[in-house]
Amino acid sequence: MHNKKFIQILVLIGLAYIYLMMGNGIVSLTNPDEVFYLQTAKEMAQQDTWITPYLFGQPQFEKPIFLYWMLRASIGIFGNTPFAARLPAAFIAILGVVAVYLLSLIGFKDDKKAFFSGLVLISCGFYIGLARSVFTDMIFSVFILFALLSFYWGYTYPSRKGAGLILFSVSCALAVLTKGPLGLLIPLLVILAFLFIKKELRFLCCGYSLWGLLVFSAIALPWYILMEAKYGASFNREFFYNDHFVRLIKAEHPGNDTWYFYPMTLIGPMFPWSLYTLIALVYLARGIRRGMDTFTLFLGVWIAAVLLIFQFAHSKLTSYIFPLFPALGLVTADFICSRALFTRSPSRAFYIASLVMTAVILLVPIGLIVALPSYAMYLGSTIPVYALAVALFSLGLFSLVFVLHKRFAGFTFTLFFLLLIILLGAASVSKDVEPYVSSKPAAEYLMKNYPVKGPIICSKFFVRGVRFYTDKEVAAVDIPGTEYFSPHPIPFLNSDSEVREFLGKQPVTYGILKKGNVIDFRRLTENYFKFEILKQIGNEYVVRISSLQ
Repeated sequence: MHNKKFIQILVLIGLAYIYLMMGNGIVSLTNPDEVFYLQTAKEMAQQDTWITPYLFGQPQFEKPIFLYWMLRASIGIFGNTPFAARLPAAFIAILGVVAVYLLSLIGFKDDKKAFFSGLVLISCGFYIGLARSVFTDMIFSVFILFALLSFYWGYTYPSRKGAGLILFSVSCALAVLTKGPLGLLIPLLVILAFLFIKKELRFLCCGYSLWGLLVFSAIALPWYILMEAKYGASFNREFFYNDHFVRLIKAEHPGNDTWYFYPMTLIGPMFPWSLYTLIALVYLARGIRRGMDTFTLFLGVWIAAVLLIFQFAHSKLTSYIFPLFPALGLVTADFICSRALFTRSPSRAFYIASLVMTAVILLVPIGLIVALPSYAMYLGSTIPVYALAVALFSLGLFSLVFVLHKRFAGFTFTLFFLLLIILLGAASVSKDVEPYVSSKPAAEYLMKNYPVKGPIICSKFFVRGVRFYTDKEVAAVDIPGTEYFSPHPIPFLNSDSEVREFLGKQPVTYGILKKGNVIDFRRLTENYFKFEILKQIGNEYVVRISSLQ
C-alpha cells in the first residue's frame, strides 16, 4: 500500500513538472511585476547584500525578503534567465501539489481521492498561471498550505501533535518572510475558528505551542528587526503603512473595489473545474447547515476565513485570495469523486455540469477561428491557432462521447488534459506574443542600434522592464497620471511642463512609449523638439527626441 502511494506521488510530481515548470523560459520576463522581482534580486547581487532589497539603486520594502533569497540563489545557479526567475514559484507549486495529496490522504483517508485532488490542482488554470510567473503569491500560499497541513496532521494523529505544531510555526514564519504578517494571520485564524467550532481550543494549550512561538520568532522576526534597526521610519512607512495599512483603506485597482469582486472571481480561476467547484460549494453550504465530517468542516472554515480577511480591504486582486485555492481544489475533487467517479449513480448536477463543459470545449475552438482574422496580423503564422482549434474540437468530441455514455472517468481526464493542450498552443505563438508582454525586444533594439547616454524616458507600465533589460537610468511618464502605489526613486513626469523640462536637460533623449504617450509627445514637443518614431515593436514605440536648438 505504501508503494502505491509513493508511486502516486511520483506520478503527480511528473505531471506537475509538465504543467507547472516545463518550458518556463520560453517567454522573456513580463511587465511590470516579473521584472520588478528579478531586478530587485539582481540589484541585491550588485550591492552584495542578502538582507536589503534594492530597486533603482535604493532600498525598497514592497515585499519581504524570502522570494529575493530564492531568486538570488536560482540565478546564481542557473544564470539570469527567465527559467531561473520562474523556477522558485514552479518548484514550490510542485511541492504544493504533494502537500494537497497528503492533506487529502489524511482528511479523506482515500488514496484515489487524494490522487485526484492533486490532478485537479495541477490542471487548475490559476494555479498553472501563478506557478509559471514570478510573484510572491504562489510561494506565500503554499507555505500557508504547509502550515494547515501540519496542523491537521497533528490534530488528526495525537502522537504527531508536537511535530505538527512546530511545522505549523515554521511554515507560518516562512509565509511571513514571503509576504508579511498575513502569513501568520491567515492560518492562525483558520485553526482558531476551526477549533472554536469544534469546542477544542484547549488543543493549543500545551508546551508545543510555546515552542512553536519560539521557533516562529527565531525564523520570522530577525529580518524585520534588522530592517527596523537600519532603516526605521522609511521601512515602517513603506512596508507596514503603505503596503499593508493603505491597501486596507485605499483601492490600488478601483474597478475591483466592490463587495461582489471576490465572490464573482472565486470560481472562474478554477477553470476547467469551475462549474464543479460552484456545485461543490453549494453542497458544502448545505453540509454546514446539516452537520458535516471534521475534514469538510476544516476546508469550509479555511475558505471562509480567507474570504473574510480580504473582503473588507479596498485593494482587491484575485491573487490575494489564492491561499484558499488548495481548499477549493480539495472540495472540488471530493465532489467529483463522491458524486460521479466512485459511485454507481452520478448526481444529476454533475451530469448537467459535464454537458455544459462539453459545450464550452466545443465552442472555444469555434470562437478562436471566428476571432482569428482580427488578430492574424499579430501572428507570424496562423497554423498554430488552427492546430489548437482542431485539437480542442477533437477533445470536445471525445468529451461529448464520454458524457453521453456516462463514462465520467474518461470525461474528467479530458478536462485534465484541456489546459495542457492550451499551454502547448500558447507556447507555439509565444514569440509572436512576447513583444506585447515584455520590454525585452524594444530595449534590445534600442541598445543595439543607438548610442543611449542619458536616462530613457518610458511609459509608466514599461519602466521596470526597460530598466531591467538596459541597466540604464529611467524616467516614468504618465500624462496625466498618478504615482506608483509604492513610489519609485526615479523622475515621474505627469504634465507637459515636466516633460519639456526633462527633455531640455539633454540634447537627445531616447524613449520607449505606449501609443497614448506617443500622441502626447507629438503634441508637447511641437515647436520645441524633433520627435521621431524609430521603430514599433509590439505595443511599444522606440522614439528619439532631439533639441531644435
